[in-house]
Amino acid sequence: MVKNQKSDKKAKQTKLNIGVKAGKKKIPVPPNLRKQDEKPPLVTTTLWDYPKQSYGISPKGNNKFQGVTPAFIIWNMVQRYTKPGDLVVDPMAGSGTTVDVCEEENRKVIGYDINPQHPKIKKNDARKIPLKDKSVDMVFIDSPYGDNVKYSDEPGDIGKISAEDEKFYNELGKVAEEIYRILKPGKVVGWLIGDQWVKKKFTPVGFKIYEMLESKGLEPVDLVCIARRGQSSNTGIWHYRARKFNFYLRGFKYLHIFRKPESEKPKRQQARKKVKWAKYK
Repeated sequence: MVKNQKSDKKAKQTKLNIGVKAGKKKIPVPPNLRKQDEKPPLVTTTLWDYPKQSYGISPKGNNKFQGVTPAFIIWNMVQRYTKPGDLVVDPMAGSGTTVDVCEEENRKVIGYDINPQHPKIKKNDARKIPLKDKSVDMVFIDSPYGDNVKYSDEPGDIGKISAEDEKFYNELGKVAEEIYRILKPGKVVGWLIGDQWVKKKFTPVGFKIYEMLESKGLEPVDLVCIARRGQSSNTGIWHYRARKFNFYLRGFKYLHIFRKPESEKPKRQQARKKVKWAKYK
């Protein structure tokens, strides 16, 4: 009888110690449990590289969607700049990666897109976000990098404008103004963007977006390089072409992290010049 009690006690301890060292032996975690608890690492450098688009059992966004956002980027942003219950907004939510990550991390989330590809995303143009001023705790946006990918048939789609056209940056500037308006003071926006090399011409889209964000009154926090994986150009034929015709394939994207100032600086008033009128006798 005593022997059976000891046996039961040992079995309970073994069950509780799954995945931890029991004496000198480590009891393996079952694969299904391990994947369920899987989370990306909280990255501590400005070079982020994660081998997969998603993590865990439930999908984050749709990895078949052209230009799907890597889920680990949003997870890292959420962990660093929000707390449970905070409101996160994605004005160009695509296939819903931001929505899926935030819901799993107990954040309130609103996703908008001009061409929604997720049941919880609301149809809306990012140049006019239907939210109150200073009501959002964090914004994440993965905007078009130019007109190299067809996102929708919507006539107002910014992704139809070439990154070589100044209009592209003017329209994204309107999005940045809306982001500034809805952010609470001191809160951040993460803007994911990539450069363009088309028809033997390089366009530094990332630098242009950085300058645009500064011009809208947002303050730079940091700039992170995101290693690109799984893009359509990562094939043998494209690497062959890059070597033969002496050009570079895009190997990274920028994650611009900007903050809305704690206190908005009043516009500097131009001092009126005093005009001295000559007296005529």
